[in-house]
Amino acid sequence: MVESEGSVRFVDHAALGACVHCGLCLASCPTYVELGEEADSPRGRIHLMSALEHGRLSPTSELIRHLDLCLGCRACETACPSGVRYGSLIEAARPYVEAHRPRLARWGRRALARLLASPRFGTLVFAPLRLLGGRRWIGGLARRSPPALGAWVAIAAAMPPRRPTPRPPSELVPTGKSRGTAVLLTGCPAATLFPSTQLAAARLLQRAGVRVVVPPGQRCCGALALHLGDAAGARRLARHTTATLAVGPADWVVTTAAGCGALVREYDHLLVDQPRVRELARRTHDALELLADLGLPPPVHPLARSVTVHDPCHLAHGQGVRVAVRSLLATVPGVRLVELEDADVCCGSAGTYNLTQPRMARRLLARKVERIAATGADVVAAANPGCLLQIRAGVIARGLPVTVEHPLDLLATAHGVEGMR
Repeated sequence: MVESEGSVRFVDHAALGACVHCGLCLASCPTYVELGEEADSPRGRIHLMSALEHGRLSPTSELIRHLDLCLGCRACETACPSGVRYGSLIEAARPYVEAHRPRLARWGRRALARLLASPRFGTLVFAPLRLLGGRRWIGGLARRSPPALGAWVAIAAAMPPRRPTPRPPSELVPTGKSRGTAVLLTGCPAATLFPSTQLAAARLLQRAGVRVVVPPGQRCCGALALHLGDAAGARRLARHTTATLAVGPADWVVTTAAGCGALVREYDHLLVDQPRVRELARRTHDALELLADLGLPPPVHPLARSVTVHDPCHLAHGQGVRVAVRSLLATVPGVRLVELEDADVCCGSAGTYNLTQPRMARRLLARKVERIAATGADVVAAANPGCLLQIRAGVIARGLPVTVEHPLDLLATAHGVEGMR
């Protein structure tokens, strides 16, 4: 790596200095576990960011590669005894690094960020892929293809088949006595690919006594742009989301995608010029977290299923939500919960990571699928759209007789709420 002169400012020096380099994060970092390289650990990346910040190193392609390999999974934050907010450090470094990429790569990543945030693009791209979703011959083709190609074919096979699914109404009145009002953030891939999950969340909240409001005109929350170092784009989308969600007095903002919830809960760090987003961040909850807090009536249908739970990184590490998923599923008669080893280790999806770092994403997915196979479970419950697609693709490529579902869809079936009005 090349020495540099002078210092730059892209991150708070005090935040960098909070790391005491004890190394307790190493075993929790998926890329360090896979590669065993200090530069691919949280501690090593903090060293690199500090060297950039103080002008001791230049943003060479080698240095950028080590930072790019970071999943942003924040497992190191859970492990860190010093409370280092690593997620905010790597997110601050990415826009600086982005400005030093070759121009063509920079333009390509910027275009990817904007396309992924576009509802029209999502519909255009996902619609033909959903025609292939669930078809056995596509899964067979994925298993017969070379690994790199087979991984992409398996993603197509993992797409939820296109079915006529109603969108959540703009407002749902609570069943029984009202316990408060929730605004539902539908997200972008979540709304395009998993409309049934959005409807399930709304109906379950309705059953729990919540008035649900679904504002029109929603777009990406900004998380995908932030993953790709487009901080300006992320702030633009965050401002739009903040304005869209301001539909009147509400007790909660509810999300069904772990990545969206983790970012909205930290909008006050992204939009430092808008003090009012602090209250929005405070009121944001994952739908599963809120349902577990409020409680639901007893389920009306048993599910004779053996279920193991994958903890999405931005739910477990970003929002601290783990118990809610298991406690809700445990209330369903017939469900047998089976513990998954390394349940909170990243599956390799990580926002846009499986698009930009496909080789490492495949390694992490293979590890996850190996752990799933060892459980013998019928169902994997994963509360994030990216994880659902990634893990579905993994079990399809492996040929495992396992379904991968959002916990909200399992709960909706158990509570018989799909057709509620």
